[in-house]
Amino acid sequence: MAILTLTSDWGTRDYYAGAVKGRILSQLPETTIVDITHEIEPFNSIEAAYIIKNTFKNFPDGSVHLIGMNTEESISRPHTVAFYDDHYFIGTDDGIFSMIFEHEPNEMVEMEIIQETENFTFSGRDRFVKAAVHLLEGKPMKELGSPKKELTQKLLFEPVVDKDSIRGVVMHVDSYENLITNIPRELFKKTVGNRHFSISLRSVSVDKISTSYDDAPPGEVVALFASNNVLEIAINKGKAASLLGMKWNDAVLIHIG
Repeated sequence: MAILTLTSDWGTRDYYAGAVKGRILSQLPETTIVDITHEIEPFNSIEAAYIIKNTFKNFPDGSVHLIGMNTEESISRPHTVAFYDDHYFIGTDDGIFSMIFEHEPNEMVEMEIIQETENFTFSGRDRFVKAAVHLLEGKPMKELGSPKKELTQKLLFEPVVDKDSIRGVVMHVDSYENLITNIPRELFKKTVGNRHFSISLRSVSVDKISTSYDDAPPGEVVALFASNNVLEIAINKGKAASLLGMKWNDAVLIHIG
C-alpha cells in the first residue's frame, strides 16, 4: 500500500492542501494520503520538526512524508529527498531534517526535477509531488537528483543542566493548550533522582509528577510525562498556555533540592 503523509503550514481554508492531494491522486488513485497537520505556525520549521519527529515512526516502513514548509528553493536551502529509518522525506533543507533525524540518513539527494510551470511559489505541488509519485511507484531515489552529503544543521535548544537545576523551554503548545517542554523523562530521572524538586513557570510552581491529568482537581496545574516521554505542564480541564500566560520558547525551570 502506497502511503503519503502531508505536514504543512498551508492551513485548511485555502486550496493548497487540496491541490497537492488532487495532483497525487490523479496519477496514483490508490494512494493513501494522511494529513498529519496543516496548522503549523507559518514558517515555523521547529514546530513542524517536532510534529513529524513524533509521528513518522507510527507509519509503515516505506511511507513517504512530504513537508510543505518554507518550500521556496535557494542555493543554501535546496529541495532534498532523504531516506531515514526506512522512511522517505521530501522537503526544503532549511535545517528541518537535522531536527527530525537523530542520526545521519541512509541516503540523500538534492532534487533535480524539472518544473513545468514558470511560477515558483508552490513547490509543494509542482516539484515535491513529482518526487513523491516517483517514490510511491517504487522507483529508485537516486534518479531524483544528485547525491547530497550533508544536511543544513539547525540545533534545537537543549536543556541546561547543573547539579541543582534543569533549565528548559516550551517546545510546543498543543490543541488543548498543554505546554510540551524539551525536558525528557530520562534526563529528569537522572538529574533529580529522589531529591525534592519544584517546576517553575512564571507565577506558578509544581512539586510533583503525576501519571494522569485527573491526578489534579479540575482547574489545577499538573505536571506529567506525556506519551512521547517529555515533561508536559497542563491544567486539568483547562488551557494552560492561556491561563498561565505561557507560549512557545518560554522558560521552564526545575529547582532541585
